[in-house]
Amino acid sequence: MLNPSALLATRWRPSAVTVRRAALAALVMSVVIVVTGGAVRLTASGLGCTTWPRCTGESLTPTPEMGVHGVIEFTNRMLTYVLCAAIAWATLAARCSPPWRRSLTRLGWAQFWLVMSNAVIGGITVLTGLNPYVVAVHMVAAMGLVWVAVLMWERSKEGDGPPEPSVTRPLTQLSYVLVAVVGLLVLAGTLVTGAGHHPGASSSGGEPVWRIPVDYDRLAQAHADLAFLSVGLTLAAVFVLAAVKAPPAARARVRDLLVLLLLQGVLGFVQYFTDAPEVMVGLHMLGAALVWAAALRVPLALRTRPAVTADVPHAAVPAAETAAV
Repeated sequence: MLNPSALLATRWRPSAVTVRRAALAALVMSVVIVVTGGAVRLTASGLGCTTWPRCTGESLTPTPEMGVHGVIEFTNRMLTYVLCAAIAWATLAARCSPPWRRSLTRLGWAQFWLVMSNAVIGGITVLTGLNPYVVAVHMVAAMGLVWVAVLMWERSKEGDGPPEPSVTRPLTQLSYVLVAVVGLLVLAGTLVTGAGHHPGASSSGGEPVWRIPVDYDRLAQAHADLAFLSVGLTLAAVFVLAAVKAPPAARARVRDLLVLLLLQGVLGFVQYFTDAPEVMVGLHMLGAALVWAAALRVPLALRTRPAVTADVPHAAVPAAETAAV
């Protein structure tokens, strides 16, 4: 007996363009959920719903007594379902598009399980009263989702053949170093937030919301140092890739990353010297997601993957899938 996805594959055969659009929609929603999660923090609505998975001990939805904070937190939770719908569309489109590319469906399922795990981490943040370390893990997991979403979107535009480098190995390694440094930059940003001005909820009972016990200015300086390093590496990559006449797509992506890093740097400095106003912090979080996605796309442009004939016909159903319910 065919499982639902295999049955759907016999009736719906989306084009490769549809698969790419679905993968892009999942990526866009992964960035949106980062921004809305930041909105929860910046409006002090992190404890708008007092427990998890319910909003209160007796209700799944916020009550009028909880006010706007409950609505904001609950809305962010509901957007998780929109994100799941986008991921489901991308996964099913990849499954049903002939020929079936297992690599894409696996990336779709990876996104789904990342969302589920991050929902649990989000619940833990509420149950622990917005512990800043758990909140940081919550943000890192969201960036992990962006990573897999970028990979699925880029892979949807390629074949399934073995990767073929289009530049020398040192340049590929430089791109990996660049991604690692940008990743450290994003991680440092989560720690700055954990020690900074926006704990995510108002003080309760006169007790301040716990922050990471590290000097904020020192963390901000370390974050700025990583930003300078990221800009320097990106600038070096711009000149090197131009000198070796790397593929135009790779050079364009490095330039895009440089522009985003410079804009993000300006936002960061304005944010720091204006005492971190909410709007600036929100824009900075959006910028962090975009910078991370742009960095991830650089090494993916330094190789090609040719199309190959699928080893499993579109209509064939392996035993493992037929056994699934």
